[in-house]
Amino acid sequence: MKIGIIREGKTPADRRAPFSPDQLRALRERYPDQLTFLVESSEVRCFSDAEYRDAGVEVTENISQADLLFGVKEVPVAQLIPDKTYFFFSHTIKRQTRNRGLLRAILDKGIRLIDYEMLKNPAGERVVAFGRWAGIVGAYNAFWTYGQKTALYDIKRASECRDLEELRTELKKVQLPPIKIVVTGAGRVGKGIREVLDELSIPEVESHEFLHMYFEEPVYTVLSSEDYNRRKSDGGFDREEFYSHPEKYESHFLKFAEAGEMLIAGAFWNPGAPPLFRIEDINSVDFGLSVISDITCDICGSIPTTLRSSTIADPVYDVVRDGGAEIRAFGSQSSISVMAIDNLPCELPRESSEEFGKQLVQWVIPALLEEHAPILEGATIARDGDLTLEFMYLMDFVYSEEDLGNE
Repeated sequence: MKIGIIREGKTPADRRAPFSPDQLRALRERYPDQLTFLVESSEVRCFSDAEYRDAGVEVTENISQADLLFGVKEVPVAQLIPDKTYFFFSHTIKRQTRNRGLLRAILDKGIRLIDYEMLKNPAGERVVAFGRWAGIVGAYNAFWTYGQKTALYDIKRASECRDLEELRTELKKVQLPPIKIVVTGAGRVGKGIREVLDELSIPEVESHEFLHMYFEEPVYTVLSSEDYNRRKSDGGFDREEFYSHPEKYESHFLKFAEAGEMLIAGAFWNPGAPPLFRIEDINSVDFGLSVISDITCDICGSIPTTLRSSTIADPVYDVVRDGGAEIRAFGSQSSISVMAIDNLPCELPRESSEEFGKQLVQWVIPALLEEHAPILEGATIARDGDLTLEFMYLMDFVYSEEDLGNE
């Protein structure tokens, strides 16, 4: 079985890799008669071509001889090779319009698409993700943004740090007034966020205390779905019902937006669920949030001020409170500063790639050597020109003509 590591083709370029050179060397030694590896040459990847060659891996400009192709982000349509098996984050399962053309091309080219986001263990838990690193960098960027907005301190960009150790050193420069910070998300992303908050020694408080008590130091609270969603009919909450029928619920997040000054959003959002607030709500004198770090980066999704994704080169834009229009970052004293980078782990690419590769080595590589491995079957969105049964709900979406002209 010949496995190829593709060059990331999305713009702006992503520097991450699914496997490090050392991981490919170890895999080759473990499976000498079963697996061989090719790496497509790249000038931007965080691991150089020379590092892969030093690990004994062939580096090539022509990856088409590989049977399986591993990437990270979406593959540009023009670079898709027909009849291959691809692993990458396709960002299609929520009917993301921007990737409709990609999914259509995958079907047209007879490609088997295995999406990392859908790789799950028998308990239904995701096993391959960059979530922890998205949480770490997204939380760090929230405090970088706050420092730029208030001029209270100045820290390096995460992308300027050599590694996580230097990022932690930079955090020692952060000096905060007694602000209140709202955090959503308790999974991998949420744990990454907590790492940064713990590094800053910011205490966590219960949501009721957050809303009703005064503190002489910065504090944060972590909200669950139950804290800011309620059933329309009676104000109650049932977790199972919320996840299966989110349309029955409405948000009551505004009380937290009034009490808090910073929001770090890392919770998964179902497109059928209510957004946290409405864009018109930000014009209220009671709306206290001034910095929003939207790690989820669902455009026009759970955070209405996330008008678009931002980039590592240009990480923040502001949204004016009267009308919700975008202006340049920190362009107004009263505007809301939004950080919405959609490839946050790319700011610490080597460490995040190494951790991601460990997950692939544990869960995916052994499954490749099984016939019809359940973990791979369940993550297969398309095969032989058709959507698989679990993803047939995407059929109308992928062949709709709506918005194709804007993709």
